[in-house]
Amino acid sequence: MVTRKQYPATAGRLGPLERSEAWDRLGAETFDLVIIGGGVVGVGSALDAATRGLRVALVEARDLASGTSSRSSKLFHGGLRYLEQLEFGLVREALRERELMLTRLAPHLVKPVPFLYPLTRRGWERPYTAAGLLMYDTMGGARSVPGQKHLTKAGALRLVPALKPSALVGGIRYYDAQADDARHTMMVGRTAAHYGAVVRSSTQVVGFLREADRVSGVRVRDVEDGRETSVRAHAVINATGVWTDELQRLSGSRGRFRVRASKGVHIVVPRDRIVSESGLILRTEKSVLFVIPWRNHWIVGTTDTDWNLDLAHPAATRKDIDYILEHVNAVLATPLTHDDIEGVYAGLRPLLAGESESTSKLSREHAVARVAPGLVAIAGGKYTTYRVMGADAVDAASVDLPGRIQPSITDKVPLIGADGYHALVNQADQLATRYGLHPYRVRHLLDRYGSLVHEVLGSADAELLKPVPGAPDYLQVEAVYAASHEGALHLEDVLTRRTRISIEYPHRGVECALPVARLMAGVHGWDDARVAHEVSVYTARVDAERASQVEPDDQAADAVRSSAPEARPEIVEPVS
Repeated sequence: MVTRKQYPATAGRLGPLERSEAWDRLGAETFDLVIIGGGVVGVGSALDAATRGLRVALVEARDLASGTSSRSSKLFHGGLRYLEQLEFGLVREALRERELMLTRLAPHLVKPVPFLYPLTRRGWERPYTAAGLLMYDTMGGARSVPGQKHLTKAGALRLVPALKPSALVGGIRYYDAQADDARHTMMVGRTAAHYGAVVRSSTQVVGFLREADRVSGVRVRDVEDGRETSVRAHAVINATGVWTDELQRLSGSRGRFRVRASKGVHIVVPRDRIVSESGLILRTEKSVLFVIPWRNHWIVGTTDTDWNLDLAHPAATRKDIDYILEHVNAVLATPLTHDDIEGVYAGLRPLLAGESESTSKLSREHAVARVAPGLVAIAGGKYTTYRVMGADAVDAASVDLPGRIQPSITDKVPLIGADGYHALVNQADQLATRYGLHPYRVRHLLDRYGSLVHEVLGSADAELLKPVPGAPDYLQVEAVYAASHEGALHLEDVLTRRTRISIEYPHRGVECALPVARLMAGVHGWDDARVAHEVSVYTARVDAERASQVEPDDQAADAVRSSAPEARPEIVEPVS
């Protein structure tokens, strides 16, 4: 048995001790709000509620960001294509959120990223597109990022030499922003915990408490050991995304809207396979296709198809991958092949499928409804506007809370790690000398942890400051910190969300599974048998995902992917 290490208390930590204390608090206290769902909308709602002075608890059945919020296109963007649909309010709202993230709330996590819009028609297309981008910039897009720049065909090809000369007649470069969605979601959750929220993953809602006609809390199960307890609250927010309807049925309340799951698939390829200094946005017959810079890689996607199978583990098919390759290869001088693909991931968008007249639709992109006294549901929306969605959900729940609640202030609350970040970037060389690391490595850490970098590196010995075997972009101490401070309970939590090893390396994390599991063992007190079990479960997951990605259709891919074991042994699926 490995002795579990203890760590000094730090703000917003989600470690083993905090997890134990959170369970006791869930069963003993009465909360103003219980929030179901640890995706970005759930943690955003928790942060919003906590910073208004409310007593709040958040429970997540699996891991923070384990669903849609770790499988997006990883963009904070205004939604350029929504301008064509005359959704001016939505674009303005999203651009304001992008601005806040870049400048005040999360500059350590959210970064500007350039895109080339290739022009394919002479004459009308340039002024038409330029007018849209001018509006984009005018609405707030160019305050923290450069404005649009027009390029000749030769200029566009110098920016993106990978393009076929025949694929464009010119181009326009513009900027949006990107973030590691899973890391950002986790940091929002930690910030909520920092302000007093009880945040607990591997905690599944299996029932609702009622007093007369109102919802008065939830029954939860610890899916690690099967324990159950009741959590009392004045109101409950269902922020479960594609699981909204399932939780709605469990509550016994009639939903005000339904949620349709749309599958989006992305592939990850090495940076040297597409020679470019910029990302790309390409029109398709259905929507747009992005080629997004991602460290030493490109993320290419996405698809948009209905999904009616396993919500926890959507599977990419051969058809999905071929669709992406076909569309990107239409403009590339050197086509991508299946052999170039390092990683694949599939996520589900929670799209609104129908609404009743009584639904409180607070923006064009998301809907909030008080579906029963004491129960609010929120669904739809996009990652970029999560903060607005969280505020809307808490506002909707306020009618069930005692007393008058304060207005939302999360537009003034930086995420943990943001304060002091810019000064530390300027001090990167000194930090590198202090910790014996290359300055490039320090800058990479600052863009993952911000001013928490001292907390990450401060207690690391020389061995932990070495790279993870098989994944040299990450240090071994990061795996330890993920378990001790960031709520990672299983090997897959570290390899797929706290880091992005599962999509950034051709081995999908298998080559570093054992050393990472051993690093986590020191935090969680795992013995050799538990370490072997974690490696086995993770390897089975990778094998199932690889096998599903050569299947021809969703049904076949789902059957293969669903055959892999669950990391969380006591999870109930579906809840009924």
